[in-house]
Amino acid sequence: MARLSQWLLASAATTALMAGAAQAQEPEQEASRFVMVTHGVPSDPFWSVVKNGAEAAAETVGARLEYRAPSTFDMAMMQQLVEAAVASNPDGLILSFTDENALGGVVQNAVDNGIPVITINSGGDVARNYGARLHVGQSEYEAGRQAAERMQEMGVEKGVCVNHEQGNQGLDQRCDGFVDGFDGNADQLATTYDPTAIRNAIVAYLNQNSDVSGVLTLGALAADPMVRAMREQGATDSFTLGTFDLSPGILEALDAGELDFAIDQQQYMQGYLPVMFLDQFVKNGLLPAGDVATGPGFVTQENAAQVIELSSQGIR
Repeated sequence: MARLSQWLLASAATTALMAGAAQAQEPEQEASRFVMVTHGVPSDPFWSVVKNGAEAAAETVGARLEYRAPSTFDMAMMQQLVEAAVASNPDGLILSFTDENALGGVVQNAVDNGIPVITINSGGDVARNYGARLHVGQSEYEAGRQAAERMQEMGVEKGVCVNHEQGNQGLDQRCDGFVDGFDGNADQLATTYDPTAIRNAIVAYLNQNSDVSGVLTLGALAADPMVRAMREQGATDSFTLGTFDLSPGILEALDAGELDFAIDQQQYMQGYLPVMFLDQFVKNGLLPAGDVATGPGFVTQENAAQVIELSSQGIR
């Protein structure tokens, strides 16, 4: 019996050693690689929060994330960045679908080559036409309409929508919704994304259109110079002022009562969720059954202080 027990122990030890050696020789699964391409220029604080969200998700799931964006709002350059991303054959592609004409064919090419695509921020209404799996963002047109309705509730009879990236489908839809929300009794003011040019354009427009009492900007790039212009003119109380998106400057202006509202689309989630979704798709074939709405929501003076702390952490 003793000899049998010794043989069993020796056999078990040998089996354990062989299993451990086999396990050690198994190659580790290579981390998934996802590429995110956006139209966000480096000076726009909105997109740094999107990037923060994407990087946090990649760290959580152990994926490799490559974030790419043009140095200026340039659809030809963005198209080239997306084409290069597709050519690198990533495990998944995330992009802001800002221009159907420039990006539709590239997205379809990615899909045809087996690369799953999730769009964020812009183009959710058309991205599925080119094979995108889903969209994470908000209805830009509806958000613009809601901004108009909110201004009308505050007594505004005529407004203006300041578009600092005309040709960006998402921003154009915001202004379209805003104008329609006023039943056409609103204008669109096209500018560049240069802060001085935005400031000068807004001041000149308001001086020439005394019947306009509501001003909507489409992001921090335009909101910050608008607020500065109103401060300089002592006119923050003379107009109803709203904007899309959040930044430290926008939140400070809201908290001080210099801005009446900001439309929040939770841009951190627009970075975070697509990475999580693609990771689940690559590993388990799982995806949400439909698009994921991250907005619109409204931040006002009443709740701005609650959001400021998260903004300092790069989350809002």
